[in-house]
Amino acid sequence: MLDTIDTALLGEAGDLLEETSRLRRRIHQHPELGLQLPSTQATLLEALAPLGLTTRQGTTTTSLTAMIDGDHEGPTILLRADMDALPMHEDTEVTFPSLDDHAMHACGHDLHVSMLVGAAKLLHARRKELHGRVLLMFQPGEEGFHGARFMLEDGLLDGVGTVDRAFAIHATTVAPTGFVALKGGSIMASADEFLITVKGRGGHASAPHQALDPIPIACEIVQALQLMVTRRIDVFDPGVITVGRITAGTTNNVIPEIAEIEGTIRAVSEATRKKLHDGLRRVADGIVAAHDAEATVRLIPGFPVTVNDDHVAGEVLRVAGALLGDHSVRRMPSPVMGAEDFSYVLQQVPGAMAFLGATPKGINPFTAAPNHSNRVTFDENAIPTGMALYAAMALDHLSG
Repeated sequence: MLDTIDTALLGEAGDLLEETSRLRRRIHQHPELGLQLPSTQATLLEALAPLGLTTRQGTTTTSLTAMIDGDHEGPTILLRADMDALPMHEDTEVTFPSLDDHAMHACGHDLHVSMLVGAAKLLHARRKELHGRVLLMFQPGEEGFHGARFMLEDGLLDGVGTVDRAFAIHATTVAPTGFVALKGGSIMASADEFLITVKGRGGHASAPHQALDPIPIACEIVQALQLMVTRRIDVFDPGVITVGRITAGTTNNVIPEIAEIEGTIRAVSEATRKKLHDGLRRVADGIVAAHDAEATVRLIPGFPVTVNDDHVAGEVLRVAGALLGDHSVRRMPSPVMGAEDFSYVLQQVPGAMAFLGATPKGINPFTAAPNHSNRVTFDENAIPTGMALYAAMALDHLSG
């Protein structure tokens, strides 16, 4: 641990803002989806090439890792940035919009990767101070594709020394530019999907007694699920079940045979996650049985709960406070119900994720277009803060 954090990092990061913004805009204009991001990978390899780092490309995905070797022996810290976009049209007024009508960097991943490249430059220039190694993790497939899990299965942590820290930054427009926020323990929720298929008997809409209408049964299940959450789940260990789609029928005078209910399950502990899974099955099975119908319940596991190590979260708060001033750092009072597959890394390595404010100038964070909006924009003036914080975390941990 460093006795003092070198605040010159912020100035050095500021000097890199122009070139880092160019990289960010290039990536923003050429978004790619899912696990295969060949253009983004090639762009990052080109940006890192002048540093002469040892790089490794993924085998099952277009992931990329790069290693910064310090001049002294020591452990390894992992710094992660995700690099995939979302399948949506961009409706912003930026001068560098997506050139793909069906893809957009609406979650700040273009900022994440550019900040990590900038941090690599800062750390490479200070490698004489490093007692160990910095593993840079550029990850595809964060938006629901389990990219971090694929990287771990491909050997992310193999042959890179003792990885005993992991750190990631996520940009957000709900906090002022340059503001850092995190907490120890659960910081983001798990995210699972469910599909309930209710099977009745079709018939004429004028004679429901001769059929077995699955639509009111499906409606009863939806209502019962909301009641189950409020009555069976501890409010201090919360969970959410949201139905996003109900589909049934083809016209007004036909009772269909099938009704489908699709939605998401969120929790901030594995215990509540299991209670929600069990409760959903019990409610669906019980209600269809009461109506002499049938149901199939399909649960599709998503990302686990993202759990920050308490000690590492404290380190981030200390380092960020020393780097930026305590007025720019906040310990979050509660988790957010979004999900993150950095959770897979945190199951293997003690670490933390922090949120970095990037609200455009003149816009209230409470009314700014949020992440995943077709109109979201991020303030590039947050980039030096992200670069410096990535670098400061590595320097603090590997100070010898």
